[in-house]
Amino acid sequence: METIKLKISLESKGERQSKGVAYFKQEGETVYFDAKTKGLTPGTHAIHIHEKADCASPDGKSAGGHWNPTFENHGQWGSEKGYHKGDIGNFTVDKNGIGAISMSTDQWCIGCDDPAKNILGKAVIIHQGEDDLSSQPSGAAGARVSCGGIIQ
Repeated sequence: METIKLKISLESKGERQSKGVAYFKQEGETVYFDAKTKGLTPGTHAIHIHEKADCASPDGKSAGGHWNPTFENHGQWGSEKGYHKGDIGNFTVDKNGIGAISMSTDQWCIGCDDPAKNILGKAVIIHQGEDDLSSQPSGAAGARVSCGGIIQ
């Protein structure tokens, strides 16, 4: 099976000038995700996949809500209580404003025919704060501070 790779830029939303890049790579049935950021406030930040690859609005809300093709409650990735397919989780940003997160999953695909798995046409959003992994519908993570459309 062919390897599919995507690199997307994460553009700043809001007052803080944050930048980043996200990489997706599909090998077989597994999608590997890596994101690196700089310019964020130190601490814990939420990162999610949102419904639309639309980062045009100044507040990032044009990307829609969390991607949730299976209509589950918001929660921690992998939880038996349910979670959105876009609920990636939290990552830590150091005192220099630099952060990174990595994961892999067989619950996503890049450009396949399964709308419950296909991440193309969605957006990666980084939030101002931490996802509490339980508040509905989106974890009370605060404003959207970075956005990047997942497009080929």
